[in-house]
Amino acid sequence: MRFNRDSALAVALVSPSILAVAIFVYGFIAWSARVSLSAWKGLLPDYTWAGLSNYAGLLADPRFHIDVRNTLLFTTLFVGGCLVLGLGLAILLDQGLRGEGFFRTIFLFPMAISFIVTGVVWRWLMNPAQGSRLSGLNLLFDNLGLDFLINSWHTTRDWGIAAIAIPAIWQMSGYTMALYLGGLRAIPDEVREAARVDGASELQVYWHIILPLLRPITLSAMVILGHISLKVFDLIVAVAGKQLPLDVPAIYMWTTTFDGNFYGRGAAIGMMLLLSVAALVIPYLIYTTRNEAQL
Repeated sequence: MRFNRDSALAVALVSPSILAVAIFVYGFIAWSARVSLSAWKGLLPDYTWAGLSNYAGLLADPRFHIDVRNTLLFTTLFVGGCLVLGLGLAILLDQGLRGEGFFRTIFLFPMAISFIVTGVVWRWLMNPAQGSRLSGLNLLFDNLGLDFLINSWHTTRDWGIAAIAIPAIWQMSGYTMALYLGGLRAIPDEVREAARVDGASELQVYWHIILPLLRPITLSAMVILGHISLKVFDLIVAVAGKQLPLDVPAIYMWTTTFDGNFYGRGAAIGMMLLLSVAALVIPYLIYTTRNEAQL
């Protein structure tokens, strides 16, 4: 009797959360999938079956091709920059640096603010104005005599999205540093000392021992950073607004759905984003689950 009472109490406690997730997550995913297969265009709902026409039109749209290119470029620079900078900072802090707690806090601080705040600050830092209206980083470069570094930042036609990766790297490299620092502290000192006794240089210790042992951390960081980059929206809008050269799927979904009232196409973009994130996260979850089962 007590077991049944405890089970009923446990179910009663978790059922509101389960119901909320079922409705507001999976229910809305199912509804978005249905809308993406409809001909809904306009303020009034239209659930006329349209099949995969929205997806076919999306794949043939030159704007979506720009979105994919920008996303790939942003993801490559963002993930790669965070991994390199985060690993470098973690290695420096792992050397027993005096004031480590202070520096660790400084490196982690950008993560505590939103992409909107980051975008507002970096919009001024990356002000593309030149000549007598220099400001931000361009003004700093001018005062330091580094005129060759003065550039148009995010207004560059082909590589503007690369400039957007800079504030993203600044914000998330501290988080990556924390992941790597935890991994470095988990490696026994005996492993490093044994390698040094065998004649390995410090560079060889890191390249052949430390970095291979940090591969699970690197994989986790790549998945986390990758899914952030796939759905980036607020940072780009805060820095440069909604411009076609900086367009990404999330911005395209917003303008298509709420500016153009093409809800069928907008839902299709949302489902494409969901599938891209799932393609990144689900294999990682399967991999980690299997590894945990083998331990």
